[in-house]
Amino acid sequence: MAIARKRQVSLVDTKYYHCISRCVRRAFLCGKDHFTGKSYEHRRGWVEDKLLELAKVFCIDVCAYAVMSNHTHLVLYVDDKKAKRLNDKAIVIRWHKLCKGTLITQKYLQGEKLSKAELIFFNQTVNQYRERLSSISWFMRLLNESIARRANKEDNCTGRFYSLPSMALTLRAA
Repeated sequence: MAIARKRQVSLVDTKYYHCISRCVRRAFLCGKDHFTGKSYEHRRGWVEDKLLELAKVFCIDVCAYAVMSNHTHLVLYVDDKKAKRLNDKAIVIRWHKLCKGTLITQKYLQGEKLSKAELIFFNQTVNQYRERLSSISWFMRLLNESIARRANKEDNCTGRFYSLPSMALTLRAA
């Protein structure tokens, strides 16, 4: 039986996690399909580029990774203390590098004054963004979704590209 990721991640116990994402339907992530002769090696660059982009934004460091023909391995370090230290503006700027945000966060970044009601929603949104920026689930979601969309477009198909990501606890050396 699968365990919910919230119950698997305990930043008190360790901040290092090994995450694996596997392709479905015998899809190639990278490498060469020996039956068709088609090369998918260029997709390795997609994964590496997206990992670099996400690592610059998230409060999660990529310690190691391997991109295999049908799956990826990532060793991630969650720096939740960094997320807590960032001010509200830094959090919103980082999140807007990934997603367009809300009208209120956009208004805030443009320097417009927020009403009391807007300020309440803004603070709730910033707290949500702060949590997401130190969330392995959000990191993996944005990584895999991007790659899956590109691969499905290139393969001229729709549907799942990855199985549900799995995660293993990786203990830190003393």
